[in-house]
Formats: sequence, C-alpha cells, structure tokens
Amino acid sequence: FTSLRLSSLNRHVKTHSDEKCHVCHLCLKAFHTATLLHNHVNMHTGIRPYKCSDCDMAFVTSGELSRHRRYKHTLEKPFKCSVCKYSSVEASKMKRHIRSHTGERPYACDLCSYASKDAYKLKRHKITHSGEKPYECYVCQAKFTQSGTMKVHMLQKHGENAPKYQCPHCSTFIARKSDLGVHLRNLHSCMAVAIKCSYCEAVFHERYALIQHEKTHRNETRFKCDQCSYMCKQ
Repeated sequence: FTSLRLSSLNRHVKTHSDEKCHVCHLCLKAFHTATLLHNHVNMHTGIRPYKCSDCDMAFVTSGELSRHRRYKHTLEKPFKCSVCKYSSVEASKMKRHIRSHTGERPYACDLCSYASKDAYKLKRHKITHSGEKPYECYVCQAKFTQSGTMKVHMLQKHGENAPKYQCPHCSTFIARKSDLGVHLRNLHSCMAVAIKCSYCEAVFHERYALIQHEKTHRNETRFKCDQCSYMCKQ
C-alpha cells in the first residue's frame, strides 16, 4: 500500500493491528478506524449520505458510490492487467485476476490441501468438510453444499434447458455460454508464469493440467513425524 497522504497511510496501518477501539453503541461490534465505525452505524440507521449525481441511488460509503458510477454510468475500468488485456472496475477483482497469472493461492484450507485465490471460494469449500448443506431447491427441497451445484440441479431436474455447453478441453458441461468463458480462462488458459505442483517438482502452464496432476498425489503419505513412525497425507 502506498499513499500521497500521511493520514491515509496511518489509517491503512491500523488495519494490520489487532486493536479495535472504535465500538458500535448499537451492537458492540468493534472496528480499527472511526471511518469504518461511521459506515457501520449508517448501516444500522439506514443513512446513505453518498448520493449519485446521475440517478436516484444513494450509498453508505464513498467506495460503494464509486463502484456504482463505474458499473452503471461511466463504464470506466481503471484497473488494468499488465500481463493480458483484462481490465476491471474494482481493485479487488484485479488482485484475484493477477493470481490467475502468478498461481498464488493465499487462502488455504486448514483441513486439507485445498487453496484458493478467492476468500469466498475457500469459505464455500469449507462447507464440504462440515457437511452443511445451506442451499435448498425450492421445487423438491433437495439440499446442496454449493450454490453452483444447486443451479445445475435446477436446470437438469426442473428446467427445460439442461447444461448444454461442453468444454472443448475437459468433460465439464456448463449451463451458460458466459460461464463457459470463465471456465476456459480460469482452467485452460496458458499462463505466462508456470505453477509448481504442491507435492513434487513438476510445473504447469495450465491450471487444469496441474489439478489433474495433483490428484495423482492424493493417497501419498508425504509427512513423517521425526519423533516416531507416524506418517500422514497433510
């Protein structure tokens, strides 16, 4: 993080601290900065001080207003990838995109070897360990761990159109053409920076090839205790 203003830098540094001294008087939730607390209180009260000059929409934070204007009015995409032609409305989306080039997956599951470039995907993955099935089909009440699985179920069992777009590189079937494009970019695009296997020295320029390769390591007991004969996979 860099800033031309010392106040902005000081505010950012507070986000790395465990100290949260700004407490909401309504729910007692604590925050690092007064600005975050102010925005939170606005959520309670319904106050939306940031009004769009081009429509009737209003927002709790200035960041929400900026995103709204870029998506709905200016169509500006100021965050541009230095490796490919991708550009984004939001800095957070660009960070996730860059990880598709670098192979970085900072969000790791503490129960298995799964790791993700996206915090939301890790949260969704952890449900597979808990056994929780929060997504319910409103037609037949079948329950699923992931929303994507439920959507496919809805299309296959209750919709006229089953998934009809097959990936040309693997056996995946996808319901929408736009989702097929996302699938191709995330799994089958050639990356400039090779990704190393988590288990051995092999490297890959395609994420799908890496995933298929790592499956061959699943039953290996790679980790050995240096105090006894115990060995395990993780």
